[in-house]
Amino acid sequence: MTFDSLTFAVFITILFGLVALTRGWQARKGQLLAASYLFYAAWNPVFIFLLVISTVVDWYAARFMHASVTQGKRRMWLVVSLVVNLGLLAWFKYAGFLTDNFNALLATVAPGLAWQPPALDIILPIGISFYTFQTLSYTIDVYRRRIEPGRSFSDYALYVSFFPQLVAGPIVRYEQFIGQLIKPRTITGRDVEIGIALMLGGLFLKTVLADSLFAPVVDAGFAAAIPVADASWAAIFSFSGQIYCDFAGYSLCAIGAARVFGFALPKNFHAPYAAVGFSDFWRRWHISLSTWIRDYLYISLGGNRHGKWLTIRNLIITMGLGGLWHGAAWTFILWGLLHGLYLVIEHVLRSALSGWRFLASRPMQVLWALLTLLAVTLAWVLFRAESLEQAITFYGALAGLNGSGEGLNTMACLALAAMVGLVAWHAWIRRREITELYERLAWPLRGLLIALLLATILASPGEHRAFIYFQF
Repeated sequence: MTFDSLTFAVFITILFGLVALTRGWQARKGQLLAASYLFYAAWNPVFIFLLVISTVVDWYAARFMHASVTQGKRRMWLVVSLVVNLGLLAWFKYAGFLTDNFNALLATVAPGLAWQPPALDIILPIGISFYTFQTLSYTIDVYRRRIEPGRSFSDYALYVSFFPQLVAGPIVRYEQFIGQLIKPRTITGRDVEIGIALMLGGLFLKTVLADSLFAPVVDAGFAAAIPVADASWAAIFSFSGQIYCDFAGYSLCAIGAARVFGFALPKNFHAPYAAVGFSDFWRRWHISLSTWIRDYLYISLGGNRHGKWLTIRNLIITMGLGGLWHGAAWTFILWGLLHGLYLVIEHVLRSALSGWRFLASRPMQVLWALLTLLAVTLAWVLFRAESLEQAITFYGALAGLNGSGEGLNTMACLALAAMVGLVAWHAWIRRREITELYERLAWPLRGLLIALLLATILASPGEHRAFIYFQF
């Protein structure tokens, strides 16, 4: 059940009707909890048990941790939470990757020793990376005494499984959500209108831009037997547009769906292609993940508190593991490490050039933003490539090793024009909030905007594609 399906439209309409007609906050929360499990069961009912395991284990681990007198016992319950959650994630997401790499290593160091690993045929449970990090943030925060464990198991279960953000984020912290569960939410016409507008905006990004405009150019460029420069540059810039519109579109749909029921989820993107530098990029791209790995991984490693070299080490480790979170492949790890290298270079340059005032001038800021966009786009090759060999071949094509090609077709030109428009839009909203911009419009203009979005989505000719981040 995806946000861009008729099934979801029916699901959320029926659920909204039930919740709106039901009196009593506990009963409404019960309906949302049951609907969230139904939403997840629509993907594969068997994997509900994994969601239940993470929910139950972390609920009791946090309570026992909070009740423990000694630091040793507190640490023991944190380890239980980490082992269970990361163990499940490692088995379902990384078992095949680890087995393949062990087999390759064995064949290298002992070529005469033949070992054929059993076929695991493991199906990746959708959303496991997201709800694992969400539940871990809860137990780690309890361990750090930032929050106290919840008092209502059903509220905690709804926090973990709330259907808008369950399968692809945003990754929500407990303190961001629990207050909204304790205090009854009132469904207002304003929330419903803004929620619908956000969902339609997200579907526009997904179905019209990502699927219909960018995806065909990306697929053609990466499917070429001998990629050439012009088509490859068009493909990778189009992938920059596709990955943003696909994932930011999902996040807008999730935030909008929650808003319809009176809940506020944290934003996950804010004009990332207008970022001035790589630190700024990660403050704007997949915000809920970047803040998670900063707070629970980078800071745990020591952050920037122990000198230059350990700061560099921590950046590289953090971004490498962030890449691994995205997928069980060396291409994702290298993508993360490349972003770690970007951050290290930025860190060194800022320290070395801190006294150069002209770097803060507007022309230099624009230049730095364009260089950031180019570097981020080049890194996307590793993210999109199906293998390291394909990534190397594609980089060679970008460098012109296979020739420049015979020019771009109409679709590629349209995609590049759309990417230019997307970057310009990001530059304009860099310090603005889209909900505030929407609410400033007079009501006839808001109605016209919603009608245009809906008409464009329904008329979109693109092939239906799963959201890219569902594979993570």
